[in-house]
Amino acid sequence: MRGASAGECTRRIKDRARRLGFDLVGVSPVGAPRHAGSFAEWLRRGLHGEMAYMARTAGQRMHPGEFLPWARSIISVGMGYATPHPPGVPPGDPRGWISRYAWGDDYHDVLQERLDGLLAAVRELAPGAQGRAYVDAGPVLERDAAARAGLGWIGKNTLLLHPARGSWFFLGELFLDLVLEYDRPLRDRCGRCDLCLKACPTGAFLGPYVLDARRCISYLTIELKGAIPRELRPLVGAHVFGCDICQDVCPYNAKNKAFAAEPAFDPRPGLRAPELIPLLGLTEAEFRRRFAGSPLTRPKRRGFLRNVCVALGNLKDPQAVPALARALREDADPLVRGHAAWALGRIGTPEALQALEEASRREADAAVRSELAEALAMAVADPVAP
Repeated sequence: MRGASAGECTRRIKDRARRLGFDLVGVSPVGAPRHAGSFAEWLRRGLHGEMAYMARTAGQRMHPGEFLPWARSIISVGMGYATPHPPGVPPGDPRGWISRYAWGDDYHDVLQERLDGLLAAVRELAPGAQGRAYVDAGPVLERDAAARAGLGWIGKNTLLLHPARGSWFFLGELFLDLVLEYDRPLRDRCGRCDLCLKACPTGAFLGPYVLDARRCISYLTIELKGAIPRELRPLVGAHVFGCDICQDVCPYNAKNKAFAAEPAFDPRPGLRAPELIPLLGLTEAEFRRRFAGSPLTRPKRRGFLRNVCVALGNLKDPQAVPALARALREDADPLVRGHAAWALGRIGTPEALQALEEASRREADAAVRSELAEALAMAVADPVAP
């Protein structure tokens, strides 16, 4: 293939990519990312929160030509995961929300395997070709690369939007040492629309195209390792892993619901609208077994159960009190115990208050004791009649 024209090489690579199941494919030259300056300013303002890896790899992200000096082209691919909302849930059955992208298999594994297959196909066409694939795990500004390759434009909610696909797709990149024919970027089509900015319950958008990750529900429920700030917990609602709100309200998603999803991302049982109370009883081994091969393992058991406690507190269902009281009494992780205390304070029934008082007499961890004091004050200030 090295003797073929750049256009012919590109056509054949794109054809292979589509046959491997990628819904979108585009090509861009390796070069300085268009949004490198905005990314640097985002980091300077600390809007990345505890995601230290972003700052640690900033130089590689902003200078891919130095990071991979042999690379000449980037194949950007997109694979859809749009799936419908779950059917209505029975009344009195508290359930949580998991972001659509985590309903099925881990996208890292699925896309990585397909990109490895694409690289193998390129090497069949061009023996000796050098390449490296990344799926949201390398030092790559992937939305910038995909935008340069014509897969969409970066919307006001900072996600990549395609006019016919919306934003329900994963991204991956294949760096190659081949000179190819490059695609044209799409113009920004958000116009005056700001539905995504207004819909965010935590006010995570400081303005169009600027996200304060520290207030984003996805960051709070996945990336944040410690306690969720108390002032933000009521705003998290019933989200236990990620958030789709700014995508749900986007007109480009509303009118593109027929986008077929990769079968690997079909919802696993119980993940579209999970019953929350049983999740509080998961042991470490049960958590790993239940969510094996799923993105839900990222926050680990302690982070996931922290989120479950917050969601139950926001749902304020008295049925959750026994399970929360048990977590407060028996869970080995102070992070889970502290958030169980907060949830009991939010529910505020006499049974919840009793559980908090009993825990206050035996709890030794300083952080949990602080949560208990706040929860007791909250429950006493706003009691719920028996």
